[in-house]
Amino acid sequence: MTRMPPLYAVAHRTLGAVLRGLWPTTVTGLEHLPAGSGAILAANHHAIADQLFLGVNTPRHIAFWAKAEYFRGSGLTRRVVTGMGAIPVERAGGRAVLSAFDAAVPILRAGGLVAVFVEGTRSPDGRLYRGRTGAARLAAQAGVPIVPVGIRGTDQVRPAGRRFPRRHPIRLDFGPAIPVKVESAQDARRATDEVVAAIQGMTGQEYAGKYAPPRT
Repeated sequence: MTRMPPLYAVAHRTLGAVLRGLWPTTVTGLEHLPAGSGAILAANHHAIADQLFLGVNTPRHIAFWAKAEYFRGSGLTRRVVTGMGAIPVERAGGRAVLSAFDAAVPILRAGGLVAVFVEGTRSPDGRLYRGRTGAARLAAQAGVPIVPVGIRGTDQVRPAGRRFPRRHPIRLDFGPAIPVKVESAQDARRATDEVVAAIQGMTGQEYAGKYAPPRT
């Protein structure tokens, strides 16, 4: 199990107290996190706030993705994302994106947690969209399971058209870990569909049956 970086630990403690104080949060299933080993947390994606609530309510460090340009230079942004243990990802696509997955493998093999929003982008309408197979491929490459996570309520914290956040209950459910073995594209698809089905079982979202459209 990897240690929580000092800056992350401070944010986890202080920001966590603030968020849980302002937004009543229910968390279940933390016992499904593999003890002493790595895992991918594959969650649905409603809002930018998903990362915050997932991070402060999980008792272990989670490596999130951050744009590679945040790591360049010597300013405050670089110190923050580095201190938080984030994983740089290039926006150019292709091999540049795959390099971010390569960077996640040693973290997972060392016992860390990596968060992946399995739909690939935020849901535009609250429905649960078809999962991208990257999480399954990453899990198979690193030799770790996927823990499905159902997130509810974050879409109501600051809904479209609202200027300021509002109080609304938040719920995070961690499901049983799903072992992944990928030897073909069909294996990756089956594992991804199993993860999405587990998330749907926790959130009760309507399943859209297609990929989420890219955000403009």
